[in-house]
Amino acid sequence: MIEAIGNQYVVARPVYSANAFGEEHKKKQRRHKTFLDHLKQCCSCSTQKAKRIALSSFPIASWLPAYRIKEWLLSDIVSGISTGMVAVLQGLAFALLVTVPPGYGLYAAFFPVIIYFFLGTSRHISVGPFPVLSMMVGAVVVRLTPTADTADPTVSNSSVGNDSALDDHKVMVAATVTILSGIIQMLLGVLKLGFVVIYLSESLISGFTTAAAVHVLVSQLKFMLQLTVPAHTDPFSLFKVLISVFSQIEKTNIADLVTSLVILFVVFVVKEINQRYKAKLPVPIPIELIMTVIATGVSYGFDFKNRFKVAVIGEMKSGFQAPITPDAQTLQDTIGDCFGIAVVGFAVAFSVASVYSLKYDYPIDGNQELIALGVSNICGGLFRGFAASTALSRSGVQESTGGKTQIAGLISAIIVLIVILAIGFLLEPLQKSVLAALALGNLKGMLMQFTEIRRLWRKDKYDCIIWIMTFIFAVVLGLGLGLAASVAFQLLTIVFRTQFPKCSMLANVGRSNIYKNRKDYSDIYEPEGVKIFRCPSPLYFANIGFFKRKLIDAVGFSPLRILRKRNKALKKIRKLQKKGLLQVTPKGFICTVDCVKDSDEELDNDKIEELDQPINTTDLPFQIDWNADLPVNIVVPKISLHSLILDFSAVSFLDVSSMRGLKTILQEFIRIQVDVYIVGTDDDFIEKLGRCEFFDDEVKDSIFFLTIHDAVLHILMKKDYSTSKFNPSQEKGAKYDFTVNTNGGLRNRECQVSVETKF
Repeated sequence: MIEAIGNQYVVARPVYSANAFGEEHKKKQRRHKTFLDHLKQCCSCSTQKAKRIALSSFPIASWLPAYRIKEWLLSDIVSGISTGMVAVLQGLAFALLVTVPPGYGLYAAFFPVIIYFFLGTSRHISVGPFPVLSMMVGAVVVRLTPTADTADPTVSNSSVGNDSALDDHKVMVAATVTILSGIIQMLLGVLKLGFVVIYLSESLISGFTTAAAVHVLVSQLKFMLQLTVPAHTDPFSLFKVLISVFSQIEKTNIADLVTSLVILFVVFVVKEINQRYKAKLPVPIPIELIMTVIATGVSYGFDFKNRFKVAVIGEMKSGFQAPITPDAQTLQDTIGDCFGIAVVGFAVAFSVASVYSLKYDYPIDGNQELIALGVSNICGGLFRGFAASTALSRSGVQESTGGKTQIAGLISAIIVLIVILAIGFLLEPLQKSVLAALALGNLKGMLMQFTEIRRLWRKDKYDCIIWIMTFIFAVVLGLGLGLAASVAFQLLTIVFRTQFPKCSMLANVGRSNIYKNRKDYSDIYEPEGVKIFRCPSPLYFANIGFFKRKLIDAVGFSPLRILRKRNKALKKIRKLQKKGLLQVTPKGFICTVDCVKDSDEELDNDKIEELDQPINTTDLPFQIDWNADLPVNIVVPKISLHSLILDFSAVSFLDVSSMRGLKTILQEFIRIQVDVYIVGTDDDFIEKLGRCEFFDDEVKDSIFFLTIHDAVLHILMKKDYSTSKFNPSQEKGAKYDFTVNTNGGLRNRECQVSVETKF
């Protein structure tokens, strides 16, 4: 019964052990579904299920019929035009990261958008090239592309010397990697494995993208300075590129350097204005487009290519090229890289999509997002594009300019299509250094994530360490190996958190049924002889030893050591008693000799196995109080603890190894007359122990209680009534029901004898 008294409540109920609660409240028999049941449900067919599958597979069928033409169409058109212009420039710029001709970046900005329009569940993200993915694909392209001093068996020597054939090979590798990454994403989505993204925490993604921004920055130096830098893909490649750049810094093309620095300065300033005055500006200033038009016009008008020998985009082929067939050897050589590209691409896209879904209150489906991105990449790769996800800046433009649905994405794809088919040739005089500067202009947000370190350190030191180590791994080892090492390190931190949990001793706070860490509060009450120990993590083979050490430190003694000393003392007492040298009086033991020494032979016969056994005093005509004074030369540490409560409310599981260790711990305490109780476990936990034959004559299933307070009340009741003067028949027939008084004491509700116990 629960009685409300103002803003307080009084609970009146019996003290429940797990067994007592189970007897009073019978559990319903539930039939758990088997694998066959799930298989039947999966294979069953109905009209509703077919409709649900169709709508989930093609989300456009859900939102397009509800499209508000008058309210949304104009906003989507304006947003699509703005986003399309940014997509064109980013496609060209990020193609440099893939080390393919810039024109192929337009294919990566077109085909994925069309596919995502039909299959995607997010209404606001802009699908297309993303600098991190472009860097990861570029690393694979560099590794598998032949150079002047290495020959590739799949490419003839004559074609190696031909720039056009070399570019074709790069495009083939990039497209093959993209197709395989798309296949992996699609399979993960079909198999409902979208949860794989949970292994990439926010800290890991932040640190990884910041490291990728550093890689992008370094990779663009050769375009900004127009230097010939050999490709490096092995660990420490970033430093090798820097060494190569600075070793030939005197060869810098001043025109490219000045142009890129001017572009960078203007882009950064205007982006800062856009950010600061975004509430007042109707749309962000399209600075990338403005600078591209100006730079193209200046380069063409002053003939920078011939006068200053700058590198320009060059020929832009109009229209589309025929689809390609993936290279089988490349598929075999890049499956590990493709898995990383697939997971990172999905993680970034899903993270951005989640932000907008929460902001505008609509659902997104992780598995469908995987399928949409997978099919987008497969289609984009077949038409010579490279891996796509979503660029944070481009999605921000689409959302901030009023985009409501993926109609804006479709409009942006039309803008890219116009450039591919009609006006691409106008960009031919544009310097590559301008594209490099524009690419770096989009890295401001990623580089600014360095400020995350202080915030993370204040919130969670483990997250901060994950960020720092991910950044270091990705910078030093490269993006592919760095990602793998970062995920492994993150999982290792989880192991450390569970292997070395912050155990604590609890105490009653405010004379209520609330128990908190006794170090945190001053108004605490601890029942005499009772310790409450909390374990805040699962128990498994790696941390059961740590749990035991922390428990021993908390109670202040080792039960096994006490047990061995008591068994040794018992052996001496038996020896004295048999020789008649020991007298028992009401005041205790009296030994008739001054000292008793064991011979060396007898000491050697004290086997550890025997000393670890339960203490058996049935053969003695008296009981031994181990906390009283013992005969001379027999010293056993005294302990005041009589009950130990283990709070397992945060223990989600335990394995077989930890189960054996836990049973050993319980046996050691029980054998020195310390009652052990376990509280807070669920029924499955206890049932698993039963199935594994955990219980025996020493460790019984009656040690489980629902809450800490139930166990404390049971201990106090047991202590009080073990010393009471009830006769056996009266005590056996009585039913004790204790509740908490407002003053923090205990009140017996059904017995005639009043019991008041204060902590």
